[in-house]
Amino acid sequence: MAHKPTWGIVSTVRGTAPDILRFAAYHLDLGVDRMHIFLDEPNPTAFNALNQHPKIEVRNCDNGFWANRKRTRPERHQTRQTANATFTYRKASEDWLAHIDVDEFLWPNRPITQLLAEVPDHIPGVRVRPIEAMTGDDDLYKAYIPAGPERDGLLQVLYPNYGAFVLGGFFSHVQGKLLVRTGLPKVSFRIHNLFQNGAILPCKAELPGTELCHRHAPDWDHWLAHYRFRMEHGSYQPGMSPNVPRERGGMNKNELLSWIEAEGGMEGLRRFYDEISGADPKVRAQLEQHDQIRHRPLYLDEKLGKHFPRSV
Repeated sequence: MAHKPTWGIVSTVRGTAPDILRFAAYHLDLGVDRMHIFLDEPNPTAFNALNQHPKIEVRNCDNGFWANRKRTRPERHQTRQTANATFTYRKASEDWLAHIDVDEFLWPNRPITQLLAEVPDHIPGVRVRPIEAMTGDDDLYKAYIPAGPERDGLLQVLYPNYGAFVLGGFFSHVQGKLLVRTGLPKVSFRIHNLFQNGAILPCKAELPGTELCHRHAPDWDHWLAHYRFRMEHGSYQPGMSPNVPRERGGMNKNELLSWIEAEGGMEGLRRFYDEISGADPKVRAQLEQHDQIRHRPLYLDEKLGKHFPRSV
């Protein structure tokens, strides 16, 4: 009988205890063999609940933690994420390791173990593409639009004001995240890619029938609460690549959002949010017409109660 592959998740998280525990509970319910959770800021409630679960290894990333690693705490959140993912990878006992965030939820159409068992041996890692949460309904997501000659035209139809400036019509990444075969020498993680011996290791294969439900901006208040951090330190920070070449009018998200805010203030940002999130009724109608809406109920509260009953 063929070996049944095991898989784990590594995640460096910040957020409320319920959000962190929902993330863990969802993936425990999905059958993950091991979760390696690094708390990027103190959260005693989350730590105590996670620490009692036999499938979870949880660490507080305090000064002592970084001192034990013989390095100062990296200033950038992304550097801390990739350092923790690489550290975990090099000692992981699971056959596969996924590096995902607290607002990302794997959605396979069959058990992940079955899907991983079918990945050819020569493939070091598989990519899972994101779908992005729509506002107004926790169960609905905008589909990933693959790169190709049709994408730009479709984006202009779906998002008439900002589609030309927002890659794939998503607030956040379209690259997705990786599940990586463990045991490879001199491997290090980046957020969306893998390096080996200091050079990028191409991971172009995608895990069939699997999506990454990304709850990046599920409602206006959530998006606004994270906006300044993302503009200064996160996924909208200065220096990112533009969505299309600058000679064709491309801007990165920091430039786009700075321009919208300077021209239209908070109302301008709200118009941008409503269009890209699908809250605008015209956008919603176009998404429906072009079969771009996916129904993916996660049942997070139900799974929280099942796996962490004493925390509810």
